[in-house]
Amino acid sequence: MAVRALHLLGSPVLRQRSPEVARVDDEVRRFVADLFETMDANKGVGLAANQVGVATRVAVVDADDQRFAIINPKVVSTSGPREAEEEGCLSIPDLFAEVGRPARVVVEALDEEGQPIRIEAEGLLARALQHEIDHLDGILFIDHLGPMKRQMLVAKYKREHPDAGTVQARPAEPAARPE
Repeated sequence: MAVRALHLLGSPVLRQRSPEVARVDDEVRRFVADLFETMDANKGVGLAANQVGVATRVAVVDADDQRFAIINPKVVSTSGPREAEEEGCLSIPDLFAEVGRPARVVVEALDEEGQPIRIEAEGLLARALQHEIDHLDGILFIDHLGPMKRQMLVAKYKREHPDAGTVQARPAEPAARPE
């Protein structure tokens, strides 16, 4: 196991949609162990593969007393009201903003053994799952903000991290996604 370096806002891998894992094997399990160790070292509640520079559909989550890996995750459904809660991101240090997300989510994925799992979550776990799956799709929490708020936060980030690479804007998405 190893703590891997985090990729920060401006790193192109954070804006890529990660391809699926073809086969869950020992190499993938070692990578999952590295993700857990990196997440723990940085005091996170989740971490996606592209946050350590690896474009593959693998993430780990540790929230609401549940700790697991998700491989090739898919959001099957969301429900409940959109709840606005403060979010941050290990790849965008020191920035936080309220993000509205559905209260409940159902996710299907593979576990570390390559077995199918189905996770029905609400609260912090639902938020963490949606946040990490967004990462795997090249979406950052700031992309859920209005343009003015996003612009202010990115400007603040650039001031506080002048050595960061070029911060890439995410193209505007069509209106809200169906839920």
